[in-house]
Amino acid sequence: MNMTRLLAITRKEILQLRRDKRSLILAFLLPVFLLILFGYAISWDIKDVRTAVLDQDHSALSRELLDSFQSSGYFSIVRTLSRESEVSSLLDRGQVAIVLIIPPDFEEKFGTGEGAKLQALVDGSDANTATVVLAYTQAIVRAFSPNFEAQGTTFQPLIITESRIWYNEELLSRNMIVPGLVAVIMMIIAAMLTSLTIAREWERGTMEQLAATPVSRAEVVLGKLLPYLLIGLVDVLLCTVLGVFLFEVPFRGNSLLFMVLTLCFLTGALGLGMFISAVARSQLLATQLAMVLTFLPAFLLSGFMYAINVMPKALQMITYFIPARYFLVVTRGIFLKGVGLEVLRLQGFLMVVFALLGILLAIRFFKKEL
Repeated sequence: MNMTRLLAITRKEILQLRRDKRSLILAFLLPVFLLILFGYAISWDIKDVRTAVLDQDHSALSRELLDSFQSSGYFSIVRTLSRESEVSSLLDRGQVAIVLIIPPDFEEKFGTGEGAKLQALVDGSDANTATVVLAYTQAIVRAFSPNFEAQGTTFQPLIITESRIWYNEELLSRNMIVPGLVAVIMMIIAAMLTSLTIAREWERGTMEQLAATPVSRAEVVLGKLLPYLLIGLVDVLLCTVLGVFLFEVPFRGNSLLFMVLTLCFLTGALGLGMFISAVARSQLLATQLAMVLTFLPAFLLSGFMYAINVMPKALQMITYFIPARYFLVVTRGIFLKGVGLEVLRLQGFLMVVFALLGILLAIRFFKKEL
């Protein structure tokens, strides 16, 4: 490995990059754009659930209960019904997500201790939303009265649970989404950036000049990779600053450890892009391959959108080959939990293995011969 030749390749790649406006836009603007777009677009928080009520009791207690729903911030009472026949059509047309029915003997039963009933009809066509809405309903009823009735049985708590949420006290979905987006976006961007490098040489006909030089394959691959490694680190830094100051996500961990582990992850992702570029020899094909091999796996199989432990076993095995899975644990761990290498060493080790594998594959499949 000759450092002079390696740095000469790096300088040549920087000059080519400066003349390529599209690559510069892809390198610096696209990660920021994607983070802002997905950061605002993706949210699992449910607020202002459109609610209809049928209060058949018209008592002070029933109004107090409905006020507790309205004031919670999760429910917005948009319709007040006068008869049960209206319930079905409202849910069928999707005008409300939940209907609360208070029976005529609500206050009377509540006063005698027999167990007052509240019927909640939830639109289950969106199972996730229905589950969350039902949980909100039970939480409000539980707070309204320690003796609440769920699924036909009266629950009398003998043990009072005092629970506390760690790391994400307000259960804000953006605190989980934004660190995950850093991992997913950088997996895509890093692979796409380097997927153009070698393919560009073939398409512009400059590979002949490169082949005539005494540089080795490893010097070409590493020399071309270094500028993008620096760009990737700048991108991660930009995304982190946006996450902290724009989305107000806490950053509790060690910044130096975060950058070191980011370096390991980016090296692997850039190496994957170089491997694709060496195989494809066409910028269009290389871009398409990079998108297919990174976007869907990183989004769907890294644990960003869906929990890995609920996936079928076959898919769970595939996720071990998705490097974003490991960096996702790192970003969430350092952003939210502030954990160190004692917790993240396995992820760090696997990302180093991935980085070495990506570089070796790129060197192995890169051909200087015409």
